[in-house]
Amino acid sequence: MATMLQSSSLAALAGIRHGFFTRAGGVSRGCYESLNAGVGSNDEPAHVAENRARMAAAIGVAPERLISAYQIHSPTVVIAETPWDAAARPKADAIVTRVAKLAIAVSTADCGPILFADAQAGVIGAAHAGWRGALSGVAEATIAAMERCGADRAHIVAALGPMIRQPSYEVGPELVTQFVNDDPENERFFRDGARVGHSLFDLAGYIAARLARASLGRIDDLGRCTYAEPPTFFSYRRSVHRREPDYGRHLNAIALAG
Repeated sequence: MATMLQSSSLAALAGIRHGFFTRAGGVSRGCYESLNAGVGSNDEPAHVAENRARMAAAIGVAPERLISAYQIHSPTVVIAETPWDAAARPKADAIVTRVAKLAIAVSTADCGPILFADAQAGVIGAAHAGWRGALSGVAEATIAAMERCGADRAHIVAALGPMIRQPSYEVGPELVTQFVNDDPENERFFRDGARVGHSLFDLAGYIAARLARASLGRIDDLGRCTYAEPPTFFSYRRSVHRREPDYGRHLNAIALAG
């Protein structure tokens, strides 16, 4: 059975199904063990398909109604009205829908997944926020797309799922410069790292601060670190440090029950 974590705030909403899937409960092997959802990985396609089917079942939709985009670290959002197959995935980093029993998902392996829901309006969203997407406004773009579908930001609940956390996220001075040039107050999301000239970045704190400025109804954070919990999560950065040939990807999905 596909294993997933849930936000208590989203779980309390009527008619909303969601899950931040871990790496447990699938059929993949090796560095992909076991619930790898990465269609862009070098895993066996049949294994990925079976894993995604298990995740679809956990969310309560048919396998073909669990959709994700071709992610490009952008603020681009698409509004989904019907399912698409893997070959026709749009290039985007967030999906919004108001269609029942259509699960929308983002893939992560250290970046920040955000799931959104306005249960009253029946509008949901899913965003993939690495540092590039977060800095360029993918969260705000997702909220704006939800509003175009009838959502009220005062009623939107947003939940941040597992991602790489500050103690494990060392970055170079060029990234710090980008963030501070965008807003001097962003300096508070960095602290000194172990190496001279390097800093530890609080990606989750940065995303949460931007969501707070958007005046949403509620913001939840699971507080889990993909890098620091190898038995539970995949991590791109950890795979690089371990010199592994590839890495698995999680899905983070949400659906309207209908």
